[in-house]
Amino acid sequence: MTNSGWQAALGVVCVGVLASAVPAAAQSGQPSGVGGGGGGGRGGGGPFHAPEIKDTASLPGPRQPIFFRHDVHAGQDKIPCLYCHSTVTVSSEPGIPALQTCIGCHQIIGGSTPSHTAEIQKVRKAWSDRQPPQWIRIHALPGFVRFPHQRHIKVLGTGACVMCHGQVETMAQVSQVSTLRMGWCVRCHAERKVTQDCTACHY
Repeated sequence: MTNSGWQAALGVVCVGVLASAVPAAAQSGQPSGVGGGGGGGRGGGGPFHAPEIKDTASLPGPRQPIFFRHDVHAGQDKIPCLYCHSTVTVSSEPGIPALQTCIGCHQIIGGSTPSHTAEIQKVRKAWSDRQPPQWIRIHALPGFVRFPHQRHIKVLGTGACVMCHGQVETMAQVSQVSTLRMGWCVRCHAERKVTQDCTACHY
């Protein structure tokens, strides 16, 4: 076999290995029916296709260094929240996905529109430069408040993200939809008849 033949064969093997790491729903574009990514409130009119957005100035929420579309990833492609936010079940913080998680898919997936391709090129450049994006935090609590994500997920389930973060699978750009103020949290605890002791959150 010539050098070019070996290179072609190696390329096929590498693509096969990488493809096995990409969620099946992301490869096929069809709903996987798995986990906390979504479906809420769209009705049964066939697969959801996120709209193309040409003007982002009117979108709520802060503009991020890479225009990451939750409505594409969680809504259209049905990627479960836990695929990217993998620490939420074991940590107080849900965790920002490592750039390695992004490039695991986007070494293969190049984008279906020019605007998507442009944003994916930013992901690839960040990976090659070894410089993860400096994401702008959206949901922040004061330093004297503790919100252990893993406890809430354990009790409420992996689909409970929507209770605080809203229907992110329909958001082109994520914004804060809940006040996250003390009264809002206390009301939720009262409705579910769980502790309202101050030390549950302030410690």
